[in-house]
Amino acid sequence: MVNSDTLIPRREKRGGPARERFERLYEILRRRICLLDYPPGMRLGEEGLAAEFGVSRTPLRKVLARLESDGLLQSIQGVGTIVTDVDLDALAQVYQLRMELNELIGRLSPVPPNAETLERLRALHRRSRDLAADPRPRAFAELNIDFFHAVMRLTDNAPLRDISERLFYQTSRIWLKYLPKMDTAAEVEVFSREIADILAAAELGDLEAAGHIRRSHISMSFTRLKRVAQAG
Repeated sequence: MVNSDTLIPRREKRGGPARERFERLYEILRRRICLLDYPPGMRLGEEGLAAEFGVSRTPLRKVLARLESDGLLQSIQGVGTIVTDVDLDALAQVYQLRMELNELIGRLSPVPPNAETLERLRALHRRSRDLAADPRPRAFAELNIDFFHAVMRLTDNAPLRDISERLFYQTSRIWLKYLPKMDTAAEVEVFSREIADILAAAELGDLEAAGHIRRSHISMSFTRLKRVAQAG
C-alpha cells in the first residue's frame, strides 16, 4: 500500500501551472518506483493512475515516457508499461560515471551552503543517527534519496545536476534489493559518517572536499554491493 502522504494534494491537482503538476506527478511515480512501492515487473495501468491523480491520459503518458527514458520503465507491446529490474553488473558503468561526476560538485558552479542547506544536512544527520537505533531498509532508501538532493544544492551547474539526478535514480533501487542480505546496521553507520563528513566540509565551505568525500563513499558502497551480489 502506498502512503497517502506521497499523493498530490487535491488543490495541487486542480490548480497550478501544468508544468508544475507534470513535475510533481513525475517525482511521485519515480519515488514510488525507487522505494519499490512499484516493484520490478509490475505493470502500471494508465487508467488507474489517471483516476488516482485526476489527470487525463495525455500528460500521464508524457510522464511515463520520461520515466522510460530514465530507464525506470519499459513499454512492451501487447503487455503495457512495466517497471524495469535493477542489475548491479549492468549498472557498473553508471556507478563509475557517478563517482567522477561527484568530484565536479565543488568545481562547477559551486554554491556556498546557506543556512537552509546546512540545516538540511544537519537534519539528515540526525535522521541517520535515529535510523542507527532502528535500521530499516526503506527508511535507509528514503534517507539516501533526500541526502542526494541536499548534496545537489551545493552546485548550480544545471547539466551536472540533471545528469547526476538521472544516474542516481537509476541506481537507488539497488539498496533495497541487497540490504536484506547485508548488515543494515553497519551500512547505516557508514552512511551516517558520510553525512557527517560532508556536513563538516560544507560548514567549512570546502565543497571540493565534499565532492571527494561523496566520490569515495560511492566507490566503497559499490564495492560492498558487488561482494554481496557475487556471494549470491
